[in-house]
Amino acid sequence: MRFVSPATILGVLLAAVSAATADVEFVDRVYPVLEKANCRGCHTAQGVASATRLQFPEPEAGREEIEAFGRGLARLVDRQRPEESLLLSKPTNRVQHTGGRLIAPASPQEAALRDWVRRLIARPPTAAPEQPKSARAAAAPIRRLTHSQYNRTVRDLLGDQTRPADQFPPEDFVYGFKNQAEAQSIPALLADRYSAAAEKLARNARRDPSRLLPCRPRPRADATCREQFLREFGRRAFRRPLRADELARYRALHAAAPDFDEGVRRVVEAMLQSPAFLYRVEADARRPGGYEVASRLAFFLWDTMPDDTLLRAAEAGELASAAGVARQVRRMLDDPRAREALDEFVAQWLRFDRVRNTVRERRLFPQFSPELAWAMTEETRRLIADAVWNERNFLTVFTADYSFLNHDLANLYGVPPPAEDFGRTPLTADRDRAGLLGQALFLTLTSKPADTSPTARGLFVREQFLCQHVPDPPPGTNANLPPLRESKPQTNRERLGVHLANESCAGCHRLIDPIGFGFEKYDAIGARREKLKLVFPEDRSGKEPVTVELAFDTRGEVAGLENSRFASPRELGEVLAASRQCQECIVRQLFRYAYGRPETAADRETIGAVCERFRASGFRLKEVLAALALAQAGVAPEAIRNSTGAQSGARSSPR
Repeated sequence: MRFVSPATILGVLLAAVSAATADVEFVDRVYPVLEKANCRGCHTAQGVASATRLQFPEPEAGREEIEAFGRGLARLVDRQRPEESLLLSKPTNRVQHTGGRLIAPASPQEAALRDWVRRLIARPPTAAPEQPKSARAAAAPIRRLTHSQYNRTVRDLLGDQTRPADQFPPEDFVYGFKNQAEAQSIPALLADRYSAAAEKLARNARRDPSRLLPCRPRPRADATCREQFLREFGRRAFRRPLRADELARYRALHAAAPDFDEGVRRVVEAMLQSPAFLYRVEADARRPGGYEVASRLAFFLWDTMPDDTLLRAAEAGELASAAGVARQVRRMLDDPRAREALDEFVAQWLRFDRVRNTVRERRLFPQFSPELAWAMTEETRRLIADAVWNERNFLTVFTADYSFLNHDLANLYGVPPPAEDFGRTPLTADRDRAGLLGQALFLTLTSKPADTSPTARGLFVREQFLCQHVPDPPPGTNANLPPLRESKPQTNRERLGVHLANESCAGCHRLIDPIGFGFEKYDAIGARREKLKLVFPEDRSGKEPVTVELAFDTRGEVAGLENSRFASPRELGEVLAASRQCQECIVRQLFRYAYGRPETAADRETIGAVCERFRASGFRLKEVLAALALAQAGVAPEAIRNSTGAQSGARSSPR
């Protein structure tokens, strides 16, 4: 046995105590400094600095994770030149920092950081600095049918085309979508609408019982036919076989009716109000059963209930293997319902609702109308559908020098109209317009009623195409811009300069306004303009109106992206298409939509595997849909990497 001296033991113990003391100091003294400076606002997986080496743990992280994060800051320390460490020079803006100066030089806050730099240097260097532990995997939430899923489900279940959910209270957008579990409660008003809809749907279904009944009842109380109806309709409505207690309850409800058809109506009305119909409930989210996998696949890929083929596959155990799931995914992506589901995702991701519900100053934009707003959404829908279903590189939606226009949009863009409405149309007449960023939809939904909004346009690019969350302005912030004056006419770029003069505003506006400036040659409905025309009306003295024209400076950049300077929608589209952040964001947006929640640190491996499949396929979005469907079925990330789910099966188990 090797002898260890008491001095060595004492040294080890003192080092351990010193390390523990240091960690306590970081958690209690240094970490609050970084939190108060709102470094987390940018340095998270969803922040504008997501691509940097610094990412904060989740807000609910425990001390152990925060301690590991503190030790991991060693990667931002220069051991040879401590004063030049990024951990000191970035937040104080001694080295250019996109977020501006967050900590004042020579302040007590900087002193706390400086002490932590010294402690990190005193630690032995390691080959790989510690990373914060990944957050625990998020449990699959209980999810309510969205309004679009409700409409499509009653269509496929009952043959009802009345779209009753269109009359339900509107859904809220949370994390960019209307299907996020966090916002899917059932308030009293919605419960009342569910009840009224169930009553009407059941009454309408009674008029054609042949769609519901798998048999023809002979006597008024045909128990055999009733049993068939309850089991088969219940299996489709609840997307699983009825439990014994449920079967007994609905059997009694039917038997109490005065006749067979009335019993059917009562059962249908009751089932349509059951949580088993309105919610997607899973016994064990980490190990979904076959019927639960069937529902996940159907509501993601079709936005509706599973069909009989999918339910039979669940019953036969075919959805317990990756190969079985992949077969169903290929079949489902070839079904027209997959196109409807993609359209629903696109409408939410790109916020069609904002254009459909917007208004414009009539004197400035007399050609804007509900019909033109609808055409804007249709143009975008068709561009994306063309890329997905014709197996094109999906990134062409940012760079396409063509679009799908009707006569009104062609007039707006100044190009010859196509031979037929929404035919493919080249955009050669406007060399700066290309892809989604050159479309009237984006340019309109990010504008104000009478003017453009560089801030809104930059924010939309950050949030929707880079998946970066820009922190909200501090409470009480005055967002008003200086008024336009005839004595000092200004462009929006010049007026927005006031944000950069205010340190509390500058940090965020430096991230978003320079993006929006690149679109200023396109007005609030997406029409091209070469100069800004300002009209100052006549005053009380009877002075004639004065018109001033100002040249645009459309130079822009995306802070945080390399080689990201641009001066037009076309150029920014090329920047985004080449950006790994944008490519990953497309996957992350679909992940949020599929799972009904934002991604967590525990999802990084899955998202990484899907991104690999996306790139390996030449950026075919069908591969992302297929890979995410496999992931929802429990297929391991490694199997997702090795599988082309939209084209061929996989052999590994999903468990």
